[in-house]
Amino acid sequence: MKVNHIFKKLFYDSTDKLLVQFVRYFFVGGFAFIVDFGLLYILTEYAGLHYLLSATLSFIAGLLVNYIISCIWVFNNSKFKNRLVEFLIFAAIGIVGLGLNDTLIWLFTDCIGTHYMFSKIVAAAIVYLWNFFARKYIVFR
Repeated sequence: MKVNHIFKKLFYDSTDKLLVQFVRYFFVGGFAFIVDFGLLYILTEYAGLHYLLSATLSFIAGLLVNYIISCIWVFNNSKFKNRLVEFLIFAAIGIVGLGLNDTLIWLFTDCIGTHYMFSKIVAAAIVYLWNFFARKYIVFR
């Protein structure tokens, strides 16, 4: 009975608890990462785009996925009444994340010599933390 209660609180109930939101954001971020990572590979390997252009386009796709699911499931209370304003601030945080993402991928790939897909994994871990805390404290209550 207790496990069902914990599961319900973690995945179904509305919450403003930081730990629950962080766990939910982990799943949302994971799904957005799959979209981002998959598109990075497809656009680079099959569409023939430069890896940094692919990283930018795939990051934007992941950002949209992240925004939609975060609004529905992770953060229930926005600080903004206007959804457009909320999205623009959410996206501005994402643009900072995009700058970090592309800089880190370039640094690890061109300067250190790692494969661009490995560089993406390292960048994603760092950008994940930036995105969660910035969105939690700037956009959502």
